[in-house]
Amino acid sequence: MDADGAAAGAERNQFRDELLRLEQQAIGGFDLVVSQLDRALESLKYQDVELAGMVVAGDDQIDDCYLEVHHGVLSLLPRQAPSGEDWRLVAALLQIIRCIERIGDQCVNIGTLVPLSGHEPPKDLTIVELIDRMGRDVHQQVVQARDSFRTRHVSLAKDLVRQDAEVNRLNREIFQRAVDMGDDQDVREWAMFMTLVARCLERIGDNTVDIAEQTVFVVTALFRDFHHGALSHDADGAGADSP
Repeated sequence: MDADGAAAGAERNQFRDELLRLEQQAIGGFDLVVSQLDRALESLKYQDVELAGMVVAGDDQIDDCYLEVHHGVLSLLPRQAPSGEDWRLVAALLQIIRCIERIGDQCVNIGTLVPLSGHEPPKDLTIVELIDRMGRDVHQQVVQARDSFRTRHVSLAKDLVRQDAEVNRLNREIFQRAVDMGDDQDVREWAMFMTLVARCLERIGDNTVDIAEQTVFVVTALFRDFHHGALSHDADGAGADSP
């Protein structure tokens, strides 16, 4: 190999190493939002205003992660044009880190609602149970979105569509329960806050499906809009379902 070829190879390896570093940083962003989501749900469960404030303040760390990965990916492009799987990873990382940032924003929205709903508000136990179920399901979705992307596991990514359908159903059930609430004004007001919480959780679920789309794109080079039922098992490519 001549000197020019060796230099090009070294530059290519450096590009790849930096891209993989940015991928690991994005996966770290998943861990941040999982922690944020857990804190937001705990603050809601116990009406813990102080913990809710920590959720709001903690969003800066997620925003920093978003900016570092986003700017890092963009700064790579002038150095060398990616090809093949590297190009797909570049495109996917820009979308995935944006989804992570949006999940963080929804956690902040939940944290913001905690003090507004009152210190010891009257509650409807059915809505409390539905919110709790929805929170557990969405937590699982975020974790699975992270794991499916990290391992390039197409089947795991596709399964998020099924999970999200259940989260959407719970969101509708909570809304209908709030609409059908009795004449107690305080309970009705609290129920309206819970519909906003449910909407935040539903949006987090939607973002995990967006991440699933990007995971499948990286592996198969085919983009599918899972939100509109374009989920199929054809042309997944060799090894697409391997962990």
